[in-house]
Amino acid sequence: MTDYRTEKDSMGDVQVPMAARWGAQTQRAIDNFPVSGLPLPAAFIDAVVRVKRAAAIANEKLDLLDKKRRDAIVDACDTLLRGEHEDQFPIDRYQTGSGTSTNMNVNEVIARLARDAGTDVNANDHVNMSQSSNDVIPTAIHISAVAQIQENLNPALSHLQGKIYERETLLDNQVKTGRTHLMDAMPVTLGQELRTWREQLIATEARLDHVFAELLAIPQGGTAVGTGINAHTKFADKFIDALHDDTGYKFRSLEHKFVGQSAIDAPVGFSAQLRGTAIVLTKIANDLRWMNSGPIHGLSEISLPALQPGSSIMPGKVNPVIPESVAMVSAQVMGLDSAIAIAGQSGNFQLNVMLPLVAANLIDMSQLLSNAIRLLADKAIADFTVNGERLTEAVDKNPVLVTALNPVIGYSLAAAIAKEAYASGRPIIDVAEERCDMTRDQLESVLDPLKLTRGGIGAS
Repeated sequence: MTDYRTEKDSMGDVQVPMAARWGAQTQRAIDNFPVSGLPLPAAFIDAVVRVKRAAAIANEKLDLLDKKRRDAIVDACDTLLRGEHEDQFPIDRYQTGSGTSTNMNVNEVIARLARDAGTDVNANDHVNMSQSSNDVIPTAIHISAVAQIQENLNPALSHLQGKIYERETLLDNQVKTGRTHLMDAMPVTLGQELRTWREQLIATEARLDHVFAELLAIPQGGTAVGTGINAHTKFADKFIDALHDDTGYKFRSLEHKFVGQSAIDAPVGFSAQLRGTAIVLTKIANDLRWMNSGPIHGLSEISLPALQPGSSIMPGKVNPVIPESVAMVSAQVMGLDSAIAIAGQSGNFQLNVMLPLVAANLIDMSQLLSNAIRLLADKAIADFTVNGERLTEAVDKNPVLVTALNPVIGYSLAAAIAKEAYASGRPIIDVAEERCDMTRDQLESVLDPLKLTRGGIGAS
């Protein structure tokens, strides 16, 4: 049986488990929100802790907090940032819309750790000094988002680009049938196809860099409504200095802090870019699945690594499990983005009231995408094999190659040649040799599949 102790807050007595390091307000939130069983992500709690750490340093520099309490708060924060006491932040993510419950949870745990170390620290008066949940939680959303981009997403995207580039270079002369509307079109090289994915990812990373710059602007110091009430006029600047020293990121203070508290435009923009990343990954995953389809009655242009049995009933069946996983991650990310878009509309007057949802979804989206990107790189792109003979056979029988003859023999005759080649199943060059006055050598030059992938008019 659990032993309890009595804690007090402004509403009265609360029974708290003896082993818990949180206090009365945390316990009320635990009791009030038995919704999902999902606490806020540890990465977000870390961001809140960094706010507390920087605030303590700023308050001491402004002579608002004594050095002993500052050191005690900083030491407690450092303990938490090392990953200790992660079980002390159990409040459900579907809680009060301001995130006040989580703000107080962090305040109470830090204060308790400081008291256990021998310093009298109060959760509200000292840990929460010069702050409100209404600027702490939006600031922590920005901090955690910045960290996700720089430490997870961008490295993962760069890794995938590198793997694609390695294969792209090797396959630059491997010709295959291009497809528009899923129907045979003019030839391309496999290298060109892979480069398309890589260029999409480069653009994705550039768009993330743009939103990264926006997220560096934070509202800390706005306190309850954006006016800066109960915060020293120089608090925001001192806070930024301390946060930069801690994280290395060049955060800056929003001039009009109302913007970062009443609205969550930058986080919504980040979510939109995560959705865009998911869309790019879905395109890559679906291309891989089509290219891998078969092995007999599909395209069978490539073979993805065989990672596990594909069926509980059909022996020997192997499925494209990594692209499927990536596609599901992408679908989930798009759904979470829709939730954030709705949350972005909840900035009523001076406060958005869906902040915990936004905090949790952004981290979930970032981590899902980062993991899926690395899986795609290492377990699909890096090791797929190319079925070269199948590609060459398909290209040689592709009637659409006749397009290259249009400038020489005209569209009508070219169309007739294509129809006959398609109906007979014969190579286009054989039918063209019979139907027009070009020599075999001329036709071979004009219809050279690799030359056709380089663009321009191919007639000699």
